[in-house]
Amino acid sequence: QVQLVESGGGLVQPGGSLRLSCAASGRSFSSYAMGWYRQAPGKQRELVAVISRGGNTNYASSMKDRFTISRDNAKNTVDLQMNSLKPEDTAVYYCAVQRLIIDTIVDYWGQGTQVTVSS
Repeated sequence: QVQLVESGGGLVQPGGSLRLSCAASGRSFSSYAMGWYRQAPGKQRELVAVISRGGNTNYASSMKDRFTISRDNAKNTVDLQMNSLKPEDTAVYYCAVQRLIIDTIVDYWGQGTQVTVSS
């Protein structure tokens, strides 16, 4: 059974930083891309960033200058370093596994972790 377990969410002030982590288990993810999506209240879920096994990345254009995705293939983990956070970054952040970094179909989802940016 595939499990994606996120951690690292919470409350942060505007301009602050957070690091999200996701640990995947239950199968081999060697041929999959791993990444993060987010969903704000009243909005559709959107791509944040995805990374291939080889390190190729796909970022949402509005976040690529502030967020950095990384991956540890040996541990099946993917992290998201978020800097210069803004109130509009408030959302539930979901870990995801998909075939390719350009795919729009996600094969597996985590349960989500809340990120709140507020003073």
